[in-house]
This record gives sequence, structure tokens and C-alpha cells, in this order.
Amino acid sequence: MPEKATEENQQDAAKRRASGEFVRGVSGFRAVIGETAEFPAEPNRYHLIVALNCPWCHRVTLTRNALGLQDSISMDVVFPNRTGDDDPAGPNQWEFAPDKVATLTDATLPECTHETATGQGLRLVKEFYEAEGSTEKSVPVLFDKKTQRIVTNESADIIRMLDAQAEALGSALVRAERPDLYPQGRDNADLRADIDALNEQIYVTINNGAYKAGFSSNQEVYAHAFKAYFDTLDDLETRLSDDRAFLTGDRFTEADLRLFPTLYRHDPVYFLRMKLNSARILDYPHLWRWLCRVYALPGVADSGSLIHCRQGYFGRSWNNVVPLGPLRPMPYPEAYGHPELAGK
Repeated sequence: MPEKATEENQQDAAKRRASGEFVRGVSGFRAVIGETAEFPAEPNRYHLIVALNCPWCHRVTLTRNALGLQDSISMDVVFPNRTGDDDPAGPNQWEFAPDKVATLTDATLPECTHETATGQGLRLVKEFYEAEGSTEKSVPVLFDKKTQRIVTNESADIIRMLDAQAEALGSALVRAERPDLYPQGRDNADLRADIDALNEQIYVTINNGAYKAGFSSNQEVYAHAFKAYFDTLDDLETRLSDDRAFLTGDRFTEADLRLFPTLYRHDPVYFLRMKLNSARILDYPHLWRWLCRVYALPGVADSGSLIHCRQGYFGRSWNNVVPLGPLRPMPYPEAYGHPELAGK
């Protein structure tokens, strides 16, 4: 740990981007809480900067909530649309803008905050990076309020270290109530191997695969990503067909947590925006019931926002118009409270 097994392969990245492939960059900050004296595991020291439309951030907010860390790790939320060409700082910047009006709702978004970690009221996420001499600008960011340093901006590392250090970081949940996302010990070696294999498959074909499909400008690359995405959904549907509760059996693990943000977005956003229109998750009975089962877990529903997702993905598309549906069989996310919608 840090975990690098599920990062994007950077070989010939510039050439691949030029050919129309979406190639995700590599996070530049990779420190680990509790590994050295620089960033000790203690409550009320660390802070998250997230965008609720971002699935990589959703991994992190979901982990924070599932582990009962809401009161001991503070959090700021940026506006789901980034800055435009008319912004003095330039386009494509994550912005703290709680007073900004969303086109979807014609109102401000109550989840959005001012920046509260530095005491300076920064406007842009890139200012955190500039203080470290970096040109990066991505979210999520895990920030140390005491040293005023970025710990890491890699979501996979954040969820792993929050799980490993949940008690020391001040979880409000007793051990028996807190999920063990990546169980340690010799007795759990096979389970960890299963989680690792699922993480790899889910990252490559589902989490990052959705972006490979949706942001490709090459038909062949898109078609390959499209097929891989739905092939994996078929595999996961088969895996769940024995009526197991979660991907690895009867316990909610990191594999479930990593899959959830993408499938949460699929029907209401990715089906259209990412051109992943072969089927809805609603068309996979076992996956749909799994999705509803995870959504019903404590803290999960509060970890994301489909209003932010719709605003963020469609509000920066070619015409900035945000679709209002789907509304049948019922609106989302209300549909996630109804596992029976998928039938048998």
C-alpha cells in the first residue's frame, strides 16, 4: 500500500490519446496515513476535497460514511461543473462555489461548500496543488490540516488507508458495526485474492472502462470498451446468480464499494452520456438487487448525489442541457429503494 495494480497503463500515452483513446493520468501524491511520522493516524486532522459527480470521489465519500468517519474527517464539496473559458483562472478548474446556481435545479446546491481546510477560503482546487509546486488539479484530495500538506490524491489509496486506520482516525462505529473492506490475516488470504481480482476487472472494464467508452473519439476504441463493459456486467450477473448478498459472498468488501459508484450512475447518466446503451442495470435482475442492497446500507445513500452527477456530466456536454429522465419505471435514485423492479 499504496496500491498501483489498478492504475492506467501509461505506455505510449501521448500516442494513444492522439489516436482517440482516453488515457487516465497517474496521481502524483501517494503518501500513506499511519505509515510514517509525517502523517500519523489521528482524528480531526484530515480533510477531504471532493466532487459529488465524480465516481472516484464517490469511492471516498462512500468509504468515509460506511466506516463512520463523517465527524472525524472533515470535507468540502466543489461545484459539479468546472470553470468555463470566461473564468479569469481559465477553464476546466474545480471550484468551491456554494452560491452558484445549477441549471438542472435553477437553484444553488446545498451540498456545495466554501473551502474550509486552509483558513484562506481558496476558490480553486488547483491552489492546493500550487502550494505544493504541482500543476495537478484533480479530486479527490486527502489533505492534512495540521501540516497544510496534501497526503494523497489517489482514491484507491484513500479507501484502503481509511479502512486500515478507521479506529485510529476516530470512527464513530464500534468494530462489530464497521465493515472490514479488505480483511487482513492468513485466514482471509483467499478472500483478499478474490477482492484483488475483482478490483482489477472492475477498474479496467467498468470504472475506467466507462470513460474509455464515453470519452473516446475513435469508433474502434469505443467499441472495444463498450464490449468489455457489458461482458463484465454479464460476468458479475452470473457471479451473483447464486443469491449471494455481495460480490465475494455474505460480506460487503472493497470490491462492492469500487463497483457501486459506476453502476449507481449507469441508468440515469452513463447509459446516455457514456454511450453505454446496450442495457440498463435494471435489465440485470441480480445486479439490480445487489445495487439496491448496497444502496440500503447505512451511509450509502448520503454518499453521493445524482443531481450533482447529472449536472456535472451533462452540464459540460456540447450544449450544456441536462436530461430530466429517466422517469420510468420511477425516478432515480428512488428506484434504488425497489429491488423488485428488476423482476426475476
